[in-house]
Amino acid sequence: MKAVKKHRAEGGGSRYRYVVIGGSAGGVEALRVILMALPVDFALPILVAHHLHVSDEGGYAAHVARLTRLIVVEACDKEPIKRGHLYTGPANYHMLMERDGSIGLSIDARVNYSRPSIDVLFESAALACGDALVAVILSGASADGAKGICAIKKAGGLTIAQDPTSAETPVMPQAAIDTGAVDEVLSTEQIGRLLATLGESATL
Repeated sequence: MKAVKKHRAEGGGSRYRYVVIGGSAGGVEALRVILMALPVDFALPILVAHHLHVSDEGGYAAHVARLTRLIVVEACDKEPIKRGHLYTGPANYHMLMERDGSIGLSIDARVNYSRPSIDVLFESAALACGDALVAVILSGASADGAKGICAIKKAGGLTIAQDPTSAETPVMPQAAIDTGAVDEVLSTEQIGRLLATLGESATL
């Protein structure tokens, strides 16, 4: 996979320190496949914005926790982002990445009819982390995340979209691809392997 060779720090390791993932309809299964490929000692923190029903009361985070050996946390406001943790945005809150390495939660207006919104997470992460980011857009039925992918690409991060032909609902990854700001279009199995490789060579 060319991205592994293309995105190296000068010392030979990966410069990436954070992973942000967005998904909606079909995204849970896509995330499951990705997480299966990650080792138990995967060090890069992962922040996941998934479109949730307002009545979700931690159910999504509990389900994700059953899919991985990583530590899964439903994010709290001002919570420090830690290595080896996966954070999910709670229902009816936007999740943001702050410059001080913590998570922010917001009840600002819905973006793309969604809260949490993928664009909100991705755009805040681009401002906070720049080229230290890996961003992944998964299956979904809206264009949420397309603007955020552009922000991360502009900041120098690595941008990845699930191959629409492998997505249960291809609208979301296709919208990101159509921006021209996606570096890699991969199957979920390939995404998982790439993240595992980048995590192995990361200099945190």
